Amino acid sequence: MASQPDCLFCKLVAGDIPATMVRETEQTVAFRDINPQAPTHVLVVPREHYPDVAALAAADAELTATVLSEAAAVADAEGTAERGYRIVFNTGAGAGQTVFHVHAHVLGGRGLGWPPG
Repeated sequence: MASQPDCLFCKLVAGDIPATMVRETEQTVAFRDINPQAPTHVLVVPREHYPDVAALAAADAELTATVLSEAAAVADAEGTAERGYRIVFNTGAGAGQTVFHVHAHVLGGRGLGWPPG
């Protein structure tokens, strides 16, 4: 999907809004969350705009897998892969999604209790 002019993450991907980048590929960007919920809290977003993970999965299985692979690469680069980490996709306002550009939260660096929230 094309970028959306009013989308915060589309603007970030375009470089119009600053962020602390962790990784960049041709298809994705990963940056630190501005309101971290764990010592490691990085968001992985596709450069293409999809409103949520359901829309992404329905439209492009390969890009969905790429986002997940990048989330795992972020966890490894951040040193959380061995201890454990969580990948979270909030889908819809009722689940806590506040930016409607699909993004994976990579959380780690401390014990993450269950259930979350």
